[in-house]
Amino acid sequence: MDLTVKQQSQKILILNIIKKLESRGMEGYYFDSAGPAADYVQNLVPPDSSVAFGGSETLKETGILNVLKSGPYTVYDRADAHTPQEARQMYANHTLSDYYFMSSNAITYDGILVNIDGTGNRTACLIHGPQTVIVVVGVNKLINTLDSAIDKVKNIAAPPNAVRLNRNTPCKDLGRCSECLTDDCMCCNIVLTRKSYKKGRIKVLLINDSFGY
Repeated sequence: MDLTVKQQSQKILILNIIKKLESRGMEGYYFDSAGPAADYVQNLVPPDSSVAFGGSETLKETGILNVLKSGPYTVYDRADAHTPQEARQMYANHTLSDYYFMSSNAITYDGILVNIDGTGNRTACLIHGPQTVIVVVGVNKLINTLDSAIDKVKNIAAPPNAVRLNRNTPCKDLGRCSECLTDDCMCCNIVLTRKSYKKGRIKVLLINDSFGY
């Protein structure tokens, strides 16, 4: 694949972030586009593995979600839970899965993962539980500073997610964060992953294209 000048510059940025991730106990992998990233996932996850995933437009847009759902895996999909008891068991299965897939709301140039959640199911699995966590991120989520990353998540990512999920939050109507404390608030938990306690448990797939919000 021939990269444009902009993509070449973005590749340099990504490769430097990968070095920062390695210093933080995380593994980083570069991909020019979504196709090779999806192929990598297919080769990475052994047949009969248990896999789970958090809500993510990036996983859908890259085709990785389809790879997981159509592959020879035991898939724990929270959409399959229809009662509170089933939902509780599903979350338990997520924490015990072999591979947990998610995106990150942002990653700083210094290699810190920035995630903001409502219930915290996604961030909980990032922190502890699944054997391996695979984080899939497009170049649009790479942000210079920690403050800028948090601001980006609140004001760029949260409003369209509120629309997509039909949440009763001010950001759905205003298109920006108002630091709400509503019952539907999606910004209850801010999690900064500055290091993986278990080296190599978190693997970050960085794709030189834009996905998600």
